[in-house]
Amino acid sequence: MSRTAVTEAPIVDLLATRWSPRSYDPTAVLTIDDLRASFEAARWAPSANNLQPWQFIVGFRGDDTFNAIAGALAGYNSAWAPDAAALVVNLAEVVTADGKPNTYAQYDLGQAVAHFTVQATADGYFVHQMGGYDAAAIAEKLGVESPWEVTSVMTVGPRGDADRLPEGGLYEREVAPRVRKPLDEVVR
Repeated sequence: MSRTAVTEAPIVDLLATRWSPRSYDPTAVLTIDDLRASFEAARWAPSANNLQPWQFIVGFRGDDTFNAIAGALAGYNSAWAPDAAALVVNLAEVVTADGKPNTYAQYDLGQAVAHFTVQATADGYFVHQMGGYDAAAIAEKLGVESPWEVTSVMTVGPRGDADRLPEGGLYEREVAPRVRKPLDEVVR
């Protein structure tokens, strides 16, 4: 089954084929060198006042960082995400160096993560963003302190067989057709 988006206007193939699976190859191994280009793409994302208010904590399957992140995942995420080759915690610096709130920090981090995702897709990896996690547990286990804030977690790695997903909706969501709101509902 093709996972390429059916679009209302032509877009570049890389964006049309990007999607967020839950099935990952549990035997795949990644290293920091495999993800270097993706982090470089994130580094060059635009940011308000060029503050670049993002950092990433990377764990690779089997290491202590990965295990700490995996142990803080909630709900369905804890069932499928540990099969990914890497788990990445996305941090936003929500207070500037002069002590003022950085109201654009999470937006800027989102752009960095998007750049990471596009490069990872170009390199043959899949990325899935997650909001189901215990931020306080991640911060405690990984030493995240103010002004940094755990904002999201992502899985990275080669795709696996959807049949490996546990029953109860995950498999069905994995193989369901991709859908989006019509363009005229998101552009006014």
